[in-house]
This record gives sequence, C-alpha cells and structure tokens, in this order.
Amino acid sequence: MVECKTDPIVFQWRYCAVVLAFFSLCAVIRSIDHDESQYVAAAVLTAHGFLPFRDFAYLQTPLQPFLFAPLVWIAGPWVWPVLRLINALLGTGIVLCVWRAAREAGASSRAALTAAGLLSVCDILLFSIGTARNDALPAALLAAALVLIVRAQRGRGSAGAAMLVGLLLAGTAAAKVSYALPAAAYGVYALVDRRHRPLALLAGAAPMLAFVAWTWAIAPDAFVFGTLRFPALAPAEYYASRPWKMSLAAKAIDALKFFALGPALVALVAVRRRLARPAAIEGMLIAGLAAALLPFPTWRQYLLPVLPPLFVLLALEWDRAPPARAMRIVTAVTVFAGLAPTVATAVLTLKGASMPVALREGTAIRAGLDAAQVRGSVATLSPQFLGRTGRLPDPRFAAGPFYFRTHRVIDPAAEAKFHVVSADRTSDLERNPPAAILIGGEAPWTGGNNAIDAVLEAWATSHGYRPIAIRSARFRLYVRRP
Repeated sequence: MVECKTDPIVFQWRYCAVVLAFFSLCAVIRSIDHDESQYVAAAVLTAHGFLPFRDFAYLQTPLQPFLFAPLVWIAGPWVWPVLRLINALLGTGIVLCVWRAAREAGASSRAALTAAGLLSVCDILLFSIGTARNDALPAALLAAALVLIVRAQRGRGSAGAAMLVGLLLAGTAAAKVSYALPAAAYGVYALVDRRHRPLALLAGAAPMLAFVAWTWAIAPDAFVFGTLRFPALAPAEYYASRPWKMSLAAKAIDALKFFALGPALVALVAVRRRLARPAAIEGMLIAGLAAALLPFPTWRQYLLPVLPPLFVLLALEWDRAPPARAMRIVTAVTVFAGLAPTVATAVLTLKGASMPVALREGTAIRAGLDAAQVRGSVATLSPQFLGRTGRLPDPRFAAGPFYFRTHRVIDPAAEAKFHVVSADRTSDLERNPPAAILIGGEAPWTGGNNAIDAVLEAWATSHGYRPIAIRSARFRLYVRRP
C-alpha cells in the first residue's frame, strides 16, 4: 500500500470505509449459524428486563447482553441483522486499532497498513465479525487497549490512559472469559515495568470487576455454571461418540488449519523470534495463544485473541526486515485462503441460508403467531428467529440448542434453578407449558442437528399442541390448545 503524504487522515478513513463496507457485506451474506442463537436471545431478553443468570441461562460472561440491550431495544424486529452489523463495525475498529497501535509502536505507515490489511482477510476474524456472536466485542476492546499499551511502552503513558487500559482489558474478560489470560498477562507485566502504572490499571478495572461481581451475586450458582462449569463439562459429553475431536492431535490440526486460512500462520512464523524475549505485546500474544488452545475442541473464533497483538508485531517485524520474495508469495496465497470460506458462504446464500432469507422466515413465523393469537413466549431451539416476530423466547430456551442437547451435566433440581431444560427432562415444560413451540431452525442449514429439534417437536405433539400452517418450508409452529 502507498502512503498518502498529502492527507493521511482522509486516507485512513477511506481505508476504514472500505473495510467497514466489506465486513458489512460479510455480515449480510454469511450463512446462518446456530451459534448465534444464545447471543441474540440474551440481548433481547436483557433489553426486556430479564437478567442473565438470574432469569435465564447465559453460557458466557455477562457484559455483551447489557451493553447491546439499548441497541436491541431500538432495533426492534431488525435485532438480528443489527447485531451482525454491530459486530462488523467492531471488526472495523479492530483493524483500525491494530493499524494505530503499530504506528504508535514505531512502524511505518506502509508496514502498519499492510499488517492491518492482512488481518482483515483472516478467516478467524471474518467469521467472528460476520455472525451475531460474542467474539468481536472483546477483541475490539483488546485492540483498543493495545494502542494505549504501546504508548506506555514507549514512555508516553499517563495515569488516565492506564485506567482506561484497565477498564478495557477487564471488559474483554467480562465479555468472554478466555480474554482474562491476555489481560492478566499484561497486569503481571505492568508489575515489572512500572511505566504501565499497575495501580492505575487496577483502579480502571475496578468498575468492570464490580459489575461482574454483581452479576455473580444475584445468582452465584447460575453464574458459575454458565461461565465455568458448562464450558468445561458439556463438550466432553457432546463429543463422547467422537473422542478423536477432543484429542491433542485434532487440536493441533484444527489450530494449524484455522491459522492457515489467512495470513495469521505466516505472521506467527515471522514474529517467532520476538516471543523469546517477550515485552508487553509479546506477552499478551503468548497468553492469547494459551487462551485459544486451552478449550477442547478448538474452533476458529477461539483464536481471535491472538490476532490483534500478532499483527501489531508483524508490522514492526516487517518494518525492521521486509519479507523476502518467497514470503510475499506465500502471504498472497494465504490471503486467498482466508477469503475462500467467505466466498463459499456467499455461494451458500444462493441456496437460501443468508440473513435476508432468515428475515423472510421470521416474517412468515410472525404471521403464523399472529393468526394463532399467540401472546406469550415461544419455546424454540433457534430463538434468534423470533427477533422478527415481536415475541420473546421462552427464557428456558435462551441457550438455544446447547443445553437442551446435554444429558446429565447437572441434576434436575439445578435445571429448574438455572432456568434450563434438557431433552431428557421435560417435567418443567409440563408444569409450565409454553404458549407456542417453533421447530425447524436447529437443522443442517444452520449448522445444527435436526434430531435435537425432533425431540422438542415430539414433545409438542404428544402434549396436545396443534400445528399452525405457516408460509415456510423449513419451520413448523405448534400452539397450545385452550
């Protein structure tokens, strides 16, 4: 990329506009993913006064539903695409902050823009900012913190900036628990290098720590279950029939594959020597790698904490020693590899799995609910589709399919306490039956398993729910008889 010497600010914002347009397109064309279910449901329920853990199960740390709730309230029936576009905007912020951090660290404009551009075509990032998950928010907070961390590293920090870094890094962990490791790594480094003002860092983190402590205090057992116990126990149960998926060999293959879908693997190779003598950014990169590789199995979004510090270091490394011709060729190949899954997703939209299709399905579901005069909440393993209908998801299904498909993770008394229902235990549904049951969103076309949806459908038919005709070939609606 060529540096614009006459008006670098205009050039910077033009670059951001291109990235935002590209990320927004990715958010629109990205195929529907059942992973989005719990994040859309949590934001909608929080916007309507329900509290995570106390009133419904949330399987992450709690910042995102609270932060997005006002936007959800404004978005109304457009909540799902709006949440995706918010993540696209956050993704643009990640790229911008990596560029700015690299410049603050001393990289040339060319090297910083190159690194930021390479980051923007990593499939890890493109998936994370193209779906309504909880990956983009903590990564954006981390990337913003890097700008201030680099300034402190070069002796240009202040107490106020250190407090802001503390707030941002505590916010990353409050949005996704895996980011606690990079945040803690920087905190430890700040104790060694006092330019980073550890007391000011702690003071800045205090409000976010108090917020998380409050969400724990209102429902301590449910908080621990959602943030720690479920992520630790559920994968082993779900993959019991495929134990190879939980092996170290599978982890190594998956991690290499996801890093290679884009220039991230090239970047890791390029900066490897810097990790032998880690400073602040290097330490956060190492901690990000540990956080990414600890969970079993490994999925691409888990690797996102690695990318912001990695590409800041890549800008510095390539500024010091520009890549040889062979490295440039390999990097160009990885750019195409990073874009390939997004192109494949665009092809899937032709088969009817895109956001516009989801909105049309939601409109058909709303018409069916209106015709049946359903006023109460709706039980479904795909609550993200209810955003278009104006109905709230049944809080017991706020976790989408992810708790329902478990078997013996917790005992029946705890299920009632934590507001969850599993396929094996439906007595709570019998005590308090939902007004309607929606089937069809947990299926291969959303990356799900329709056998799980079939269990809920069988319960509906065996308990006297009547089918309601809707204009959809994918969804089926059942309403409780008077």
